[in-house]
Amino acid sequence: QVRLVESEGGLVQAGGSLRLTCAASARTFSGYAMGWFRQVPGKERTFVAAISWSGGARAYADSVTGRFTISRDNAKNTLYLQMNSLKPEDTAVYYCAARTNNAYLTQRTSEYDYWGQGTQVTVSS
Repeated sequence: QVRLVESEGGLVQAGGSLRLTCAASARTFSGYAMGWFRQVPGKERTFVAAISWSGGARAYADSVTGRFTISRDNAKNTLYLQMNSLKPEDTAVYYCAARTNNAYLTQRTSEYDYWGQGTQVTVSS
């Protein structure tokens, strides 16, 4: 069992930056592939970024490539999402997720086993 807790999101102006963190309870955090997803009311949860267990492989949604960076610190059991050049369309609830099958990266929500509670990010224009 893995417990994931996202940091508080917040309100930021367009063009600004925000860093989200996700603290994991697992003693074997380094064994999990991790991902960030987001969801707006009335829509499905969508992929933002994923990172391999070692951090050596990363993947991003086209909409955030070049603006967002996913990273992890296995010694601290922590996942990060650095968000720069934020846009109003980035407004959503952001979730971190863990996947026990770390053989490859995936964008599919169904392939992640554990989820955080979500944190609201609001970007004003």
